[in-house]
Amino acid sequence: MERNSRWPGFYKLSIEERRQVAAEALGISVSDMQQALEGGLQSERADKIIENVVGTFSLPFALALNVTVNGSDYIAPMVVEEPSVVAAASNAARMIRGGGGFEADADDPVMTAQVQLDEVPDPVAACERLRGHSGELCALGDAQVPGLLRRGGGVRGIEVRDLGDGMVVVHFFVDCRDAMGANLVNTVAEGVATRIQELSGGEIGLRILSNLCDRRKVRVRARVPAASLAGNGFDGARVRDGIVKASRFAERDPYRATTHNKGLMNGLDAVVIATGNDWRAVESGVHAYAARDGQYRPLCVWRGEGDDLVGELELPLSLGIVGGPSRVHDGARMGLRIVGVESATELAMVAASVGMASNLAALRALATEGIQRGHMALHARSVAIAAGATGAEVERVASTIHGKGDINLAAAEQALSALRGGREQVVAPPPGE
Repeated sequence: MERNSRWPGFYKLSIEERRQVAAEALGISVSDMQQALEGGLQSERADKIIENVVGTFSLPFALALNVTVNGSDYIAPMVVEEPSVVAAASNAARMIRGGGGFEADADDPVMTAQVQLDEVPDPVAACERLRGHSGELCALGDAQVPGLLRRGGGVRGIEVRDLGDGMVVVHFFVDCRDAMGANLVNTVAEGVATRIQELSGGEIGLRILSNLCDRRKVRVRARVPAASLAGNGFDGARVRDGIVKASRFAERDPYRATTHNKGLMNGLDAVVIATGNDWRAVESGVHAYAARDGQYRPLCVWRGEGDDLVGELELPLSLGIVGGPSRVHDGARMGLRIVGVESATELAMVAASVGMASNLAALRALATEGIQRGHMALHARSVAIAAGATGAEVERVASTIHGKGDINLAAAEQALSALRGGREQVVAPPPGE
């Protein structure tokens, strides 16, 4: 079924209405969606997944719209607690859609298994011997994962590195197909260790994957017409130039680059979590890659190109659509049904595109009215709920405290008391909100 991710006015609907629209557009029953997304995991099942369980913990599950990648539309599931992230990503994706959408490509899903050797008596000779037996070692690695071989994956090669002081490490590059790959590469690493020890004469150390999956990168490019960036009294060309300057700032300063990348990860992580993937592994690999030349740098950069703004992103990304939480977590399974990808590589391209959209949204806000204005308008809702507002009271209390520029719990409690006592004075928010 061909999908259209452009759903105008979706945010204005009630939760029930949104489920109905999404279910019809995605070919999923409303009851299936409701059952999967009301918690997604029962305590009894959670108790079999990790230790010392006392319950489960829920986060909002939302849909990012307007996402077009390589000419196809996707509805991107997002799990995140921070206000404005989903709205900002959807809005930025709409701008990029106007320039033709995201263009993405990705490497084969190759992960690295590491086998560490200590106290190697002759590291130079050991490295040569190990390289000379690469065919044997690759075959031995394949023998550890026959199921992966049947699915078209397997060991694609090895690398031997002398780290000094008698320490040598052997890397096995394993094509994991549609799995994230941690269990597969760990199995390979443990299965080949004895033979590596025999060939090297050293002592076996660690046998585990590396989360710096720099052979499994994804690249995204996007073009945004400057006119699409205009708003709140700011000319599109001025916004474009401000975003380019902000990108240059991040390229020169690791303090800025860190926050620049956090904005990107707001969107990327949200898709990773919603599809049951390991966001800690993604974060560690991404940030290691950002510092690969000794200085922490931005993962997405922006340049002016004629009248347009052009963004380019590259980062390592190990995601799976089989195994892991997708087997046991109803919400993760629903996330995969919603995004509708056919491979882990396709999911990586969608997730990275949402990350680029989040980065663009943050930079556009910074280049215009600042990050707080729109963010605090949405944050006011959370404050209103914390004060005890329910139903229609939430929007009215939020509007009051945001209009006064006094977004804190005491102000929300006072506004709620006035509302319930019939003394409400809703103050209009500043122009442009």
